[in-house]
Amino acid sequence: MKPTDVPTRNFPTAREECRTLQPHPDYDGPGSAYELAFKDDSFLLRQDMRAVRMQLELMKPELLQNEQGVKSTVVIFGSARILSADAAQALVSVAEASGDEAQLRIARSKLAMSRYYEEARRFAQIVTTECARRGRPVVVATGGGPGIMEAGNRGAYEVGGKSVGLNIVLPHEQYPNPYITPELCFRFHYFGLRKMHFLMRSVALVCFPGGFGTLDELFETLTLIQTGKSRRRPILLFGRDFWSKLLNIELLLETGMISPGDEKLFHYVETAEEAWSLLETEPELSSINSP
Repeated sequence: MKPTDVPTRNFPTAREECRTLQPHPDYDGPGSAYELAFKDDSFLLRQDMRAVRMQLELMKPELLQNEQGVKSTVVIFGSARILSADAAQALVSVAEASGDEAQLRIARSKLAMSRYYEEARRFAQIVTTECARRGRPVVVATGGGPGIMEAGNRGAYEVGGKSVGLNIVLPHEQYPNPYITPELCFRFHYFGLRKMHFLMRSVALVCFPGGFGTLDELFETLTLIQTGKSRRRPILLFGRDFWSKLLNIELLLETGMISPGDEKLFHYVETAEEAWSLLETEPELSSINSP
């Protein structure tokens, strides 16, 4: 036998075993412990099994991304509430017809914010196209939901590329958008493991305006890099006006809450083209972007 030959299996696989199981009338009812452990939902969902469930949430996306050839990602964060330009303009038209001034103000605000959806969409198109042209296994990854996440997956889809969606179970604002590569569309229960997968393959993180969820992801990334728990990589914030109003970096420096130089952990950008131009020159990406 050659070293590369795979020998015939000595035992049936778990899948085969499950397929050939025969029911047992005395022990298949509720409360019975007779079911195979890895098929027994009531057992797997016990509180005591949390550590096993966390391990599964770590392993499943890892194994499947490996199988799909996903080596590196450019992660796009941002609000689930930002609409596409077309959807926002439709809201403005409805509000104008209604004559409701409060509704019209909200609709116009959504229309103004929709530029970020279009920038995220175009940025994902550029990343996907340029990395494919260079023959590099870099794909766009998002949180998998609507808004900016949808824009990122949509941009990759529109130019024929793969993209990852890391969804999470929430009571609202979280459902998989239709542009994620199906083999790379995951769903998480644990926030912490989802955030690990955002960072594990990332070569750059691009953050658009957002709320608590976006800030959580951004600050965890900044903290891991600041403390040396994660390697340094480019972090781009789209929209200086938004972020400079939200984050008073000068106050943090003046009060000693962060160290001089920490303000250089990220860069402001305004357009998809500017963001890509900056990533091309970053030393962290030079080995990926070099021909």
